[in-house]
Amino acid sequence: MSLSSSPSPIQWGSFWRNQLRQWHWISSAVSLIGLLLFAVTGFTLNHAASIEAKPKITSVAKRLPLDALAKLSGVTANTPLTAVQAEAIRGATGIDVRNATVDADEEGIYLALPEPGVDSTLEIARADGRATYERTDRGVIAVLNDLHKGRHSGPVWSLFIDVIAIACVVFAVTGLGLLWLYEKGRRITWPLVTLGLVVPVILFLLFVHA
Repeated sequence: MSLSSSPSPIQWGSFWRNQLRQWHWISSAVSLIGLLLFAVTGFTLNHAASIEAKPKITSVAKRLPLDALAKLSGVTANTPLTAVQAEAIRGATGIDVRNATVDADEEGIYLALPEPGVDSTLEIARADGRATYERTDRGVIAVLNDLHKGRHSGPVWSLFIDVIAIACVVFAVTGLGLLWLYEKGRRITWPLVTLGLVVPVILFLLFVHA
């Protein structure tokens, strides 16, 4: 029984070439839409001051019934609302406050309900149950900018950002490997790669760090 010979350098080269191609197209497919989204929102974030948006403000005032107000007597600062408390508020106002950030004192209960591109608050007076809700919607661009930053977007979106980031790293590293494999006949390859490294460093040292 003869032992199989070790792979030749040509076979190893073919193996790694195929691996790089495979992972390069897989990572590009996974990251394509996310990369496009973050590239566009990177531009809009960089020019946020120049992109005007007229916020849409909505204000609603209601009064909680005494039975609902009684269920909120135990609400304290920095403590999430219980299911009973959240349902009491939703039943009286129609507002879902299950994920609200809670602040409270002797005079009232203050709930922050931020979303991507949206700031909203609900204030409830302990004395008479008067509830004042205000919602500021800053538009689609603000939504996209907040999604870029992962601001008020929740753990699932945060996981999505991590997946796209990993896919982009794989895409870049395999792309670098393919550049190395196919550099012959393309003398401009490494000068361009070096330029992509040097330019950000120079700009940082001259215009940011200084």
